[in-house]
Parts: sequence; structure tokens; C-alpha cells
Amino acid sequence: MSPLYNIGLHCYACCARIASIRSSKVKKMIDGQRNTFHTLQQAVDSHPGKWIWIHASSLGEFEQGRPLIEKIKAQHPDLNICLSFFSPSGYEVRKNYELADAVVYLPFDTPSNARRFIDTLKPSMAIFIKYEFWGNYLQQLKAHHIPTYLISAIFRKGQIFFLPWGGTFRKMLGCFDHIFVQDDNSKKLLAGIGINNVTINGDTRIDRVNDVKNLPDGQAALLRNFSNRRFTLVVGSSWEPDEDLYIPWLNAHNDACAIIAPHQFDEHRLQLLRKRIDGPTRLLSQWAPEDEANHDIKAVIIDSFGLLSRLYRLADAAYIGGGFGAGIHNINEAAVYGIPVIFGPKHLKFKEASDLIDCGGAYSIADANQLNSTLDNLKDDLAARTQSGKAAASYIAHHLGATDRIYKHIFG
Repeated sequence: MSPLYNIGLHCYACCARIASIRSSKVKKMIDGQRNTFHTLQQAVDSHPGKWIWIHASSLGEFEQGRPLIEKIKAQHPDLNICLSFFSPSGYEVRKNYELADAVVYLPFDTPSNARRFIDTLKPSMAIFIKYEFWGNYLQQLKAHHIPTYLISAIFRKGQIFFLPWGGTFRKMLGCFDHIFVQDDNSKKLLAGIGINNVTINGDTRIDRVNDVKNLPDGQAALLRNFSNRRFTLVVGSSWEPDEDLYIPWLNAHNDACAIIAPHQFDEHRLQLLRKRIDGPTRLLSQWAPEDEANHDIKAVIIDSFGLLSRLYRLADAAYIGGGFGAGIHNINEAAVYGIPVIFGPKHLKFKEASDLIDCGGAYSIADANQLNSTLDNLKDDLAARTQSGKAAASYIAHHLGATDRIYKHIFG
């Protein structure tokens, strides 16, 4: 890569090491990267045969690529899979993922790290999921003639690839043997900069949420009686700006209850959230059989990872957090159950959000008044709620199959 890119990477790595002094999350990443090459070498030594390298930035991207991982392992159990993450939010949750033969943190994208990673693993193929573009790794893959794919990608006009000074990043796109994008606009943008090895293929996340929908109830079975009593709002990835809106509505309606998954659930965060809710609350980890008979419980708060996607099946409507911050959480996880979905205004980067709004399966709100009127309507008008839920479920059903199409293209 260009000297300027590499200097920027070194500066970024230095800043991260300094930040790790105060941030436990960044410290986990730095410490994990130190173990990467040892873990890789052990895995290669103990698992002879071909390796496929699959990289996800964080947990959300992993869930997006998971259907393809499962498809590959089902069809080719002899192939080894190395799963890498950049963010602790992915690695710490999926470090014991049973279908991966090695799970590691991806070291910073320096030329030496990239060479050592590829030389150690010697992958026969590399698959990057959605948003990951690391120039030195991509150059090494191309130099070694290793087939490299980008799946479920989506591009927007303002991204650096399409700006006059984005030449370095345009070169990264040229390292992919094929790019699978979610929509026609992405394909047109790439064609405008000379990238034509592109297929419109949809979003593999939709296949994943459909798979989850067909799993047993799990923890949701514990809360069936709780959710059957009143209008149930399930809140996914709840941030404080979201809580400023939906909690006053919840407190004002005795005929409504909530199941809430906060974006973070350290003890201090949980205490603050519970204090804002009028009436008794329970942590899901502390839910007891006698709680089923307590009709005063106003909210159940999810205090562990991996449960939210199945709990949406208990909802009459879902509120998805993040729309007043960096961007909304996964809305397909809720829509697949045929329920209306609500979120804040920062959803323009997410194609499925606009699509669901257009078909009537979702609602974007900008303030408390809009949220109140939307929730009141969904709570009180069963016909409107049912129609909106059917639209959401229909959208999911009509966008299945991206995983099989990618697999067929890559493996034949």
C-alpha cells in the first residue's frame, strides 16, 4: 500500500495501544492480537489440509457471514475455517464457535503482519464480510493468487472509494476476485470506477434470521406467560437516547410491558436503566418460576449475549435502538417474526430499513411525539398491527437465498 496509508495504520495502532491503558475493550483487542500468530501456527499444525479464511469486523458481520460458513462446513467438512475478528464484540462472543477450526483477532494491517498472517495460514480462499477493507492483507492475497471475495457488501456515493482522493482505497477493491453486493445502486457505483466483477445478490443476514426463527424457543419459553398478559414491546440494542423516548411511553401505559436488551449491560448501566422504569423489573438471568404469577412486573431486562434474536418472537412490536447514534441494530432479526419494527432516524445506511418502511413493515421516528403516536396506534389497532407485521414477514420471505447463490458462484 501507499506510504501514507501505512503511516496512518502505524499511527492508528499506536493510538489504540495508548487507549488500551484506559479502555478494557481496546485492551482485550491488543492482548488478543499478541496471541494471533501462536494460535494460527497451532491450528495449522493440528489441522492439516486446506484452509478458508473468513474475516468479520464484529459480531454483526459474523452473523451476516454465518449462513455461508455453515453451508461450507456442511458441504465440505474436510475444509478448515479460520475466523478472524477485529472487534472484541465479535471475538469475545464467538471465540468458541464450533464450526471454526481457529478463531483469532486480526492484527493491525501493517505490511509485516499481513505477510506473516498469509504465510502462516496459507489460505486457499479468503472471504471478507460487508465492510472490511484492509489494503496490505488484500495485496498479499492478490500477490499469492488466493481467490478473495467480498460478500453482502453495500456501497454509498459518499464513501472514500468514489471520491477524487480515494485512489488507494479503489485499489483495494481491485484485489477482490468477485464482489457480491446487496443492491443495484452499489453495482452502478462500482461500475463507475471500473469495478465490474460484481453480482447483485442480496443480504445473507436474511437467511440467518430465518434460520434463527426456525430454532426452538430457548429462553423465550420462560417468558411466554409474561408476554401474553399485555402489549409487549421488545427493545433491541437499547441506548440512553432511545430510552429517553420509549420508557416514558412504557411508564404511561399500564397495559404494556417490555423485554429490553441494552446495548451494554454492565452493573452500573443496568441499575440506571431499571431506575427509570416505573414498577418492578427483572433481569432475565434472575427470572424465577414464581415471577410468572407476578402481574406487576413491568419489564424484563436481558443481561447476556445471544438471546435477543429468539425473544423477538414474544413481541407485538419491536423498537430497534441505535437510530439516534451511530446507526440502527439488526432490524431483520425482528421483522422475520412478522411484527412491526420501529427505529430512529439514522437508518439511511441500511437498505432493509428503507425497504421495510416502503412496504409498511417498519416506522422511522424522529422524536417522542412520533414514537408515542406510532406505539399507540400499533397497541390499540390490531388490524393495523397485523397488516404491518405481515408486510415485514413478506419482505423477509421474498429476500431469502443469498447464501445459496454465493455458495454456488464460489464452489459451483
